[in-house]
Amino acid sequence: MPRLFGTDGIRGVANIDLKPTIAFALGRATAHHLVGPGGAIVVGQDTRRSGDMFVAAITAGATSLGVDVHRIGVVPTPALAFVTGEPDFTAGIMVSASHNPAEDNGLKVLDRDGLKLDDAIEDELEQLIWRAEELAGVQNERLGIAVDATDRVAHYVAHRRGLASRVDAGRLRLVLDCANGSACAIAPGILRATGATVDVIHDTPDGVNINLRAGATDPAALAARVRETDADVGFALDGDADRLIAVDHAGEVVDGDRVLGILAVERLRRGALDGGALVVSILSNGGLQAAVEGAGGTIVRTPVGDKYILEGMQVSGAGLGGEKSGHVIVREHTTSGDGIVTALELLRVMTTSGRSLADLASEIPLLPQEQRTIRVRHKDQWEGDRALAAAIREARSRLGGGGRIVVRPSGTEPALRVMVEGSNAAVVTELADALAALAKQRLD
Repeated sequence: MPRLFGTDGIRGVANIDLKPTIAFALGRATAHHLVGPGGAIVVGQDTRRSGDMFVAAITAGATSLGVDVHRIGVVPTPALAFVTGEPDFTAGIMVSASHNPAEDNGLKVLDRDGLKLDDAIEDELEQLIWRAEELAGVQNERLGIAVDATDRVAHYVAHRRGLASRVDAGRLRLVLDCANGSACAIAPGILRATGATVDVIHDTPDGVNINLRAGATDPAALAARVRETDADVGFALDGDADRLIAVDHAGEVVDGDRVLGILAVERLRRGALDGGALVVSILSNGGLQAAVEGAGGTIVRTPVGDKYILEGMQVSGAGLGGEKSGHVIVREHTTSGDGIVTALELLRVMTTSGRSLADLASEIPLLPQEQRTIRVRHKDQWEGDRALAAAIREARSRLGGGGRIVVRPSGTEPALRVMVEGSNAAVVTELADALAALAKQRLD
């Protein structure tokens, strides 16, 4: 039986692959293993239509074991993490599939500190999910209750507005793409607290338009709006606002690697990069590594997934880490990826340096890199396929010593991911296309 938990919780097509019965079982498993009768968890969701269904199922499961469920409503994942870390709660569950399309949904469990669970604890929860009906329920007088906790969001907003108040961006005009996701109601106000003029797009969620031609995974509309309005910078959140992609004044995309490079180099210059290290995943660009090392820092690489980034930061003592996709963790402010905090950090660097985002990004030259996502039925069998293994060896030989190829099964969808990086853009593209085509042929 395939593992339920991927790199970012349990995901699937809502009501088809991911059924409310799984959410009910997860509610019971979480209540039993992480909380206990008389305790409390907090549950949040993004703007997908299926969110209400899954929150109801989690609530039924957890309350059946005597645990109160505080429902916080539509919130960014980092806001749910922030509230979960408050003393009243022992765990949290976020109902979101992040950057995935609206028909998908997901279930992310957080511990009492608002952190994603270790793999071993996820494995224990998974075993309980499969036998959730065996867990003994409580009698009527000990049942948990559902609590409206939407007022708790104000705690997160107040903290982030406090960070915003330290940034003097009164001369800047920016465009914010909310991806029709969970930050629509709060992100514009937080960014306006910097003094910047904020033009907001994709902020009318209807349950089915989250991430649809919008947000961090599709910033084309943001780039066009920045150019049309002559704005200084654009920020694109994803559906649950835990990642951010930026756009400079010319509409050029500044991805997570360049954002991390800008923040790391600025900290190195003022001696404020904890541990002198930046933690990134195996997918982050070699150009980022060269820029950070050239500024006197070091790079620590981890598996893909922001929870592994945080683990790497905890082990190395680093204060900054993240991924090319736009997950950025600034430990002095948050223990999870937070697109709003990332935007505030970029604005801080821009305003204190007096430089444009394009100018700052020019200091982080990236190597040609191509990534392909190949939807296949047998994503976990790629290492055993001899033809594919031979093609990967040959491709690595063509790239030479400065090139890299990373092949991995997706942890969030039925797909194989291929990354090719090297000094020659044409060769990188050719090899990425060829490996993707062969993987589709061999593994589908």
